[in-house]
Amino acid sequence: MEKVVVLLVCAVVLLVGYMVLDRSGIELPSFGAKNDYEQGIAFYNNKEYDKAFESFKKACDGVEKNEQKAVELYKKACDGGDMRGCGNLGVMYEKGNGVEKNEQKAVELYKKVCNGGDVRGCTNLGVMYEKGNGVEKNEQKAVELYKKVCNGGEMAGCYNLGIMYTKGNGVEKDFGKAAELYKKACDGGNMRGCRSLGFMYDNGNGVEKNEQKAAELYKKAGDGGNMHGCRNLVVMYTNGNGVEKD
Repeated sequence: MEKVVVLLVCAVVLLVGYMVLDRSGIELPSFGAKNDYEQGIAFYNNKEYDKAFESFKKACDGVEKNEQKAVELYKKACDGGDMRGCGNLGVMYEKGNGVEKNEQKAVELYKKVCNGGDVRGCTNLGVMYEKGNGVEKNEQKAVELYKKVCNGGEMAGCYNLGIMYTKGNGVEKDFGKAAELYKKACDGGNMRGCRSLGFMYDNGNGVEKNEQKAAELYKKAGDGGNMHGCRNLVVMYTNGNGVEKD
């Protein structure tokens, strides 16, 4: 089932420009990858995971990468008022994919998305303020944005805010608060939050030291695709901490 999820993500990434534009009333082109993707969704919802896997694989294999075209489509979506399109366009400018790198333009787009009510844009904007990319570095502003995102139900914001409390960046260092935020992120499905919460239990930071709990959290993170969680769990098995040594 994990492979199905990975391919689902792949298919969404490849087709997201077209999917966004469809919400703006622009006609979708008809091509095989889109059909394979939609068929995969049907199989997945029907719990026919083997068939879903094959459909998503076809979708991923059937779309030729074209970053310039993606930029064009994201721009049309953004101009049409679709905040996901603006956010995706911001990422392209931030990374310099399909367009000349322009972090200031990325910040403008993330602000537009954030002000438009999409908290995912606030997350990206917070990262820009935290790192000082495309805008003057302002860790307090980053904390403010992460709080907004976390309170809005976006678990990446809770995780990022936990990091700020762990390091004492833009806020007074508080391991207990960080552990609370990692737990919220983990419970909400953010595997980095699970990994970080495991680290807190592993070392007794902000919570009572509990190596068994740490191992459980590392395993959960690893099963969810977080490689750091896998590596930490391997170390615990190697040292016999919190698990039976093989």
